Amino acid sequence: MASDPTPDAPAAALRDRLRWRLVAAAATPTDRSGRLDPAVLTGYLRSLVDDGAHALAVLAHTGRGPFLDPAVRREVIRRAVATGVPVIVGTTDDGPAAVRAAEQAADLGAAGLLVFAPAGTDPLGHHDALWRAAGLPLLAFDLYTRPYPRAVRAELLDHPGVAGLKVALLHDAIACQEAIAATNAAGRLAVTGEDRMFGPSLLWGAQAALVGLAAAAVPVTAEVLDAYARGDHARFVPASVRLDRLAAVTFTEPMEGYVQRMLWIAAAEGRIPDGHAHDRHGPPLPPDDRERVLTVLRAG
Repeated sequence: MASDPTPDAPAAALRDRLRWRLVAAAATPTDRSGRLDPAVLTGYLRSLVDDGAHALAVLAHTGRGPFLDPAVRREVIRRAVATGVPVIVGTTDDGPAAVRAAEQAADLGAAGLLVFAPAGTDPLGHHDALWRAAGLPLLAFDLYTRPYPRAVRAELLDHPGVAGLKVALLHDAIACQEAIAATNAAGRLAVTGEDRMFGPSLLWGAQAALVGLAAAAVPVTAEVLDAYARGDHARFVPASVRLDRLAAVTFTEPMEGYVQRMLWIAAAEGRIPDGHAHDRHGPPLPPDDRERVLTVLRAG
């Protein structure tokens, strides 16, 4: 088992490359039947980059990666890499499938992997297997549905292939603060995935962002990160207020509905056609949900 208190050269390079950068957790726009249109996908991904995303995370939770077959995953990665920004590819929590996905990502030019917490009892072994198979730097993923115990998190942050930790603990502010502090102490990149605690997580020490809010409405998220990175607190505060208003209507119960809500926003902004704003894997939403979300979007 690989273990080293310092990141290896590729992991250190990705850590430094993503510092104070916004990584958009991209959706995967499909029609009602689940068909992917490559031209729609290309236009969508390029719009995120054009609006301020410095990198793309594809096939992660927002992109519904675990539900997509290898051919669709290949097309998504290929189109994302063609934008020219670093691409982080989400893996599944299933060991053999995750290894195949990691190898595919490496073959297609991905910059790194976003690693879902595995369903088994050996998170360090899971991360190590992906690192050895793909040779790509890793972002570990501390997700609220399967958070890491402190001892496990410490092991992951000591792994030489781990460039950083994405913290997405949703409503546990104390655990978020602890995870960010531990990541910084380990010399890795603390990446906020806290759509509902975005501004506070930066105040707590996060130095990059990888969020589903940037699956659309990129400028509102990018402005908060940029203002904080520049020390422009007069801009940071009102930008955070705007972002929080949007997060409150998108990242809310049923929480899994956020993907559909972000697709509605993407369509309203002209990033994708209405006919490709369908999340086939999310829960039913209230009839007035779309108008509620878009009303807040239009209010700015």
